[in-house]
Amino acid sequence: MSTVLSVSGSPSATSRTARLLRHLDDRLVAQGHEVIPLDVRTLPAEALLGADFRHPAIVEATALFERADGLVIGTPVYKAAYSGLLKSLLDLLPQYALVGKTVLPLATGGTTAHVLAIDYALRPVLSSMGAAHIVPGWFTLDKDIAVGDDGTLTVAPGSAEALAQVTDQFSAALGGRTTLLAATG
Repeated sequence: MSTVLSVSGSPSATSRTARLLRHLDDRLVAQGHEVIPLDVRTLPAEALLGADFRHPAIVEATALFERADGLVIGTPVYKAAYSGLLKSLLDLLPQYALVGKTVLPLATGGTTAHVLAIDYALRPVLSSMGAAHIVPGWFTLDKDIAVGDDGTLTVAPGSAEALAQVTDQFSAALGGRTTLLAATG
């Protein structure tokens, strides 16, 4: 079993991004992974914006990144880039915080004009931080994510299938990594 840190970079308490991540977390748990959710918006703004590396909440978040075998990083896309909130956290992590990690990047947004944000904005940052394997990510349109009055999440069929596929690829990549480490360790 691998440990997965599921990071939501959305500043919104009613975020489609966070709800989508929690939905995918359930799939990963069902596949035998331990999943730890982290909503960046719950970290103290003064620590994030003031670059307070020593703030206890930032130290704890950094430890979660260190502990994880894999990361699911989700963000809404604003102005063709990942959220500033996510950027503020990534900036506080050590330069090579993702060394040896498998990463699944996910994004949500209002228009297909933002679909390349994963590959042209987020992926280079993850790579520069040393991620061992960045699996193909997925961009989901906001209109494809519906939240019922009871909080139930519904994802449009085409997007649901694509998200299941990239999540399963991520899970398989974690499994392969675990097997490789066990064989060489």
